[in-house]
Amino acid sequence: MPTLRELSVSDDPEAWRAAGFTVDGIGQCVIGEVRVFLRPQQGRKGVIAWALDGAGDLQEVDGIPTTAPTLEAPTGRDGGEHANGATLIDHVVLATPDIARTQAALEAVGFEARRVREADSYGAPMKQVFFRAGEVILELIGPPEPAGDGPSGFFGIAVNVRDLDAAKSLLGEHLGDAKQAVQPGRRIATLRKTAGVTTAIAFMSEGSAEH
Repeated sequence: MPTLRELSVSDDPEAWRAAGFTVDGIGQCVIGEVRVFLRPQQGRKGVIAWALDGAGDLQEVDGIPTTAPTLEAPTGRDGGEHANGATLIDHVVLATPDIARTQAALEAVGFEARRVREADSYGAPMKQVFFRAGEVILELIGPPEPAGDGPSGFFGIAVNVRDLDAAKSLLGEHLGDAKQAVQPGRRIATLRKTAGVTTAIAFMSEGSAEH
């Protein structure tokens, strides 16, 4: 099973620091077992690439730029404490116009589908397929029927925090109001664009990451 080790994100490191993340001098933010490298690129935003351990020598997976990790897996000491209470990345969301195609591409590199769900969580009917990527859940979303031949891409990430109310107190109006998450007993709040972060980020109260 491939393991997600790194994400490349086209965001200003200062915006992530202002959102309560600890970011070092080279733009690296360690969240749980994932290294997030903040590398602004003109004309781009959000998560733009990932590095997978155990997936072989890849350059892309269904249009997603893919490499092997550049560094060893982080330890609990590598990232330090985050002011917003972040402990790990609960899940990364990929969006695709063709669920069957992207699922097949993920399975071809070693991912195993754990669950399939029909939902309208993002405002329209969709299909969700869940995979494990090490510590992180990989959530693939797309229309129930194919809607074109475009590439898949990153939609956003959800980060577990120790205390969602404390995160709200820290970030104020930059963090939306908490609501019940799909996962029973958990709450979720979305980081607003006013925070200056282009990546779609949701903060979640801690709990089981099983989907």
